Amino acid sequence: METRRLTVLSAGLGVPSSSRLLADQLAASAERQLRAAGYDVTVDIVELRDLAVDIANNFVTGYAGPRLEEVIAGVEASDGIIAVSPVFSASYSGLFKSFIDVLDPKSLDGKAVLLGATGGSDRHQMVLDFAMRPLFNYLRTRTAVTGVFAGPQDWGSAEDGGFSLAGRIDRAAGEFTRLLEGPQPGRKPAPMESLPFEQLLAGISGNG
Repeated sequence: METRRLTVLSAGLGVPSSSRLLADQLAASAERQLRAAGYDVTVDIVELRDLAVDIANNFVTGYAGPRLEEVIAGVEASDGIIAVSPVFSASYSGLFKSFIDVLDPKSLDGKAVLLGATGGSDRHQMVLDFAMRPLFNYLRTRTAVTGVFAGPQDWGSAEDGGFSLAGRIDRAAGEFTRLLEGPQPGRKPAPMESLPFEQLLAGISGNG
């Protein structure tokens, strides 16, 4: 069974975080639909607030620490990215943009992306189309047409139909799933595993 590797980026700052909650629901729907389409799925969830100091140090020193380097390698090796940010001053958060800035600009080329945002008012939902989507278009990703914004009124709502939060999540995840079907132009090789010298030598001897 072919595998699809997903990296979920949550830029929420609070605990609990509405951005993380939305990211989890988007990831669950995408995983469910990918499995229904016949794929195995691995999901790596990244809380960007845990990397804030590492990201700042990267800007100052020009080098990524081990933890940040591992996350960057995971993003590059993934097939699809689910990116969720809270809205600050009508745009994505500074932490979210700072993480994107430490990536190689070419590393997201061709990757499937699903966008999400959270905020305190529906007035902020345009951030998806006027801030986040242009950013990922610049990075040459294949972005799902539907992005998902969740405001306070969406949580705990029992509303049925396609305009409910659950309905919008499933629709967006379905588009994301279709982007992940077939060959993936954005896939980068997974980081090579470092093996002990004795094991490498044994392998060479066995081939001889």
